[in-house]
Amino acid sequence: MGTLEETLLAVWRQTLIETLKVVTVGTDTFSVRTTPKRNLKQVDFEFQGRAYRGLEQNPDTKSRWTAMARSGSKVMQFLEHGAYIAVVADGKVHGYP
Repeated sequence: MGTLEETLLAVWRQTLIETLKVVTVGTDTFSVRTTPKRNLKQVDFEFQGRAYRGLEQNPDTKSRWTAMARSGSKVMQFLEHGAYIAVVADGKVHGYP
């Protein structure tokens, strides 16, 4: 099944690069939805019994990742229990302390 970092990267790739409607984590599949307001891609998934959410970076916010998203980079934030835990930007995983 791999590590959490490998899983986040796989979810990012399947969602934003391959633009799949359903992502696979291990043997499980999870639907990719879009947010109603900004039409951003979002996927709720599980890894090792824990629930996570991947959310495409909103290019209209004020974060250090926004500039990358505006310039066309593929950026996805990852949350657990509503708290940001990591971001994948252009294929690189960056954890939050």
